[in-house]
Order: sequence, then C-alpha cells, then structure tokens
Amino acid sequence: MSARILVVDDVPANVKLLEARLSAEYFDVMTASNGTEALALARRAECDIILLDVMMPDMDGFEVCRRLKTDPATHHIPVVMVTALDSPADRNRGLEAGADDFLTKPVSDVVLIARVRSLTRLKMMTDELRMRAITSLEIGMQAPERSAVADTGKGGRILLVDDRESSYERLATILAAEHTIDVEPNPTEALFHAAEGNYDLLIVSLDLNNFDGLRLCSQARSLERTRHVPILAIADPENSTRLLRGLEIGVNDYLLRPVDKIELLARARTQIRRRRYTDHLRDNVQNSIEMAITDALTGLHNRRYMESHLATLAEQASTRGKPLALMILDIDYFKSINDNYGHDAGDDVLREFAVRVRKSIRGIDLACRYGGEEFVIVMPETDLHVAGMVAERLRRSIAGEPFAIHKGAKRIEVTISIGLTTLEQKGEAVGDVLKRADTALYRAKHDGRNRVVSHAA
Repeated sequence: MSARILVVDDVPANVKLLEARLSAEYFDVMTASNGTEALALARRAECDIILLDVMMPDMDGFEVCRRLKTDPATHHIPVVMVTALDSPADRNRGLEAGADDFLTKPVSDVVLIARVRSLTRLKMMTDELRMRAITSLEIGMQAPERSAVADTGKGGRILLVDDRESSYERLATILAAEHTIDVEPNPTEALFHAAEGNYDLLIVSLDLNNFDGLRLCSQARSLERTRHVPILAIADPENSTRLLRGLEIGVNDYLLRPVDKIELLARARTQIRRRRYTDHLRDNVQNSIEMAITDALTGLHNRRYMESHLATLAEQASTRGKPLALMILDIDYFKSINDNYGHDAGDDVLREFAVRVRKSIRGIDLACRYGGEEFVIVMPETDLHVAGMVAERLRRSIAGEPFAIHKGAKRIEVTISIGLTTLEQKGEAVGDVLKRADTALYRAKHDGRNRVVSHAA
C-alpha cells in the first residue's frame, strides 16, 4: 500500500537513511528539516504519516507533536517519534504529547516498515471516514474534530485478556485508575465477551497458556462487532517477532514486558481517543445524515451527495496527481419494464440493481443514484483500464442473471449500458467529466446497448 511519509530531522544523513528505507518499500517520502516546516506541510494535508526526530534546533519533537495533536486540522495524522533518546521518561513524554509510537535508534528495517504499514492502514480508514464526514458539514452536521482534540482518552471500557493472575492483577490495578476494566482469563471466552461488551479497547496477552493470542486478535478483526475495536498487545521481549506479525493482522499497538505504568496508561489513552474519534465520524456518516444523503429506494447515495462528494474526490485527485474514474450507468429499456410489469416491478429491479452494484465495487468507491434509472460510480485512484474491467464485470453481473419481480413470482432479463471516463487533468471541472461519461453512455446506447464505452480524458 502506498502512503506519503513526512520525515522530519535536521540531520541530512538521518533523512537520507530513512528516505532510502521507505522508498525501497514504495512509500512516497517527503522531508522537512525543522518543526515549523513540518507543521506547515501537515496543515496542508500533504502527508499520511510523520516520522519525527526529537532533537531539533527551532522546536523539539515533543513540541511539534503536541501542536500537531492539538490542532483540529492535523490531530488525526499518525506521528512516530524516531530518536536516539532511549530512557522511559523520554518515551513517556513522547506518548503523553500524543505520539502514536516512539522508536529508538537504531531502528531495524523490519520494525520500522511494520509500524508504518500498520499506521497506513489506520490512516486510510480514517481518511475515508473524514472525507465523507466533511461532505456532511455542507448539510449542517457538526464535525467531531474539536471534541476529539479535547478528549482525554480516559473513562474507557477495557477488556483485558490474560491468563496469568500476577500479570492481570497488576495491569488491571494500573488501568482502573482511569478506566473501567473487565478481566477475561479464559481466552476461549474472550471473543464472546468482547463482542457483547461494547469495549473501547482490547488488551491481549500474546503469552497465553495453550492458546495463540495472535489468533484471538485475528478473530476479533474478522468479527463485525469487534472489527473496529483497537487492540493493544502485550508480550515478553523474546516474542517481539510475533508482535510484528500482530501489526500485520490488525493489532494497533503493543508493549513489551515488564510493562511501564505510565506507558501503559498513555498508550491506552491514545487508542481510546482514536476509537472515539472514528466512532464520531461513523455516527456522522451512517446515522445523522443518512436520510439527507441516501436514496430511499436503493440505499445508494443520492445525487445531492454525489455532486458534493465528487468535487472533493476530484480536488484530492488533482492535488495528489492520481487518476479518478467515473462511470454513468443506465438500465436499458427501463420504461418498458414499468409499462409492461408495473412500477412495483421497476422498483424491484432498482433495488436488486443496487445490491449487485455494491457487490461489484470497492468500499472506497462512491455509488449514487443519479436520477430515475441512471446511476453514477466514482472510483478514486483508478485508471481507465482498471475501471473498464470493473464496468465490464458489472455489466455481466446484471445481464447474467434475471431479476426477480412481484415478490419472486416472475423473473425478467435486464441489461445496462455504461459510459466511462477519467479525470486526469489537474483542476478539471467535474461537470466536464460527467459530460464526457454521458457522451460515452450515449454512444453505448446508440451502438446497441448492453455494452461499455470509454471516453478518454
């Protein structure tokens, strides 16, 4: 996965070393030599993750991190401090400032890349939620940014999974000073407990007797009710390799024993703050504005939302120099379906059509009912070739299986025509992109329908 990494360090040799490591893994690397420059780049949303040195001339890394995490415009950007300072006090100071991790030089390539990849996944998920939440502001909803900055991360509900009594008693005592703690010493019951408890954080020991703690973490990530609950793993130092594997399967953070009290509390607060923030974003998108942005019949986004959100996606594509594909879909001879079978049958077709669309596209793609029997699909970071493959797959999905109408009493054949284009010119008006796709759709219908026609930018 690609991400833009901002490396902040006033020592050119350190910058070049990190740049070489990250570039070898196909990350886009930006650099800044001081805190002021880093803050400016972050505020312009030009980075996905920040690797931050502590010892810098104009302001130290602790202050830079504190400013990033108290600014509503940048608080969501993951920050990893990479420094020669190695005392527990320095580590805890960084975590208290809001850093997502604190790595001590020399940092192994494996540890660095594993952490960056883990945070990249988290950032991409948050960005998708933020993008949709930003659109919701235009229809009067409140953004959670300022409340997220003010959140202390305390008062959370935590499930601790550990079968060593001496260990879980100490950890629970520490955490109870700020949170409500439930302890589950039986790992076979932990997943059920987690699913029922509405927890803000799972803390899982990877040194369980006769049970694989990583498997428990993986199961928590695959279960719908625990998929978004952050996981903090704890392991003995000799199990550090398993911790890196944990980051790959969805563990958010980790600690090595013996666990430092201050570090445990700081990392728990960080994860709980992030959980609350993403929950607020989801609430904005999924609940508060549901009726305002959703087509009631199909459950897809409506035209009003599409026009606003498309402008945001187009601006991002232009800024990042990434392609953006757009297709307009039209159900062939839809009027005859209504005329021959009734409008209830037409509604049945539209609902089933929306179901098949969702199955054919990615979660980050935007599918909307444009009006009547016309639909629009917007695909970020997708070129014309890939979009054409998706469009053809969708066309086959519609034509390949008849649609049930009249509560399944009858099945009818349905086909679609698709016009496809891309935004590839920086600053191009979204209206022009829609017109190109519409022109391609007209050609598809003129040439016999049930086909995909592309119109290059």
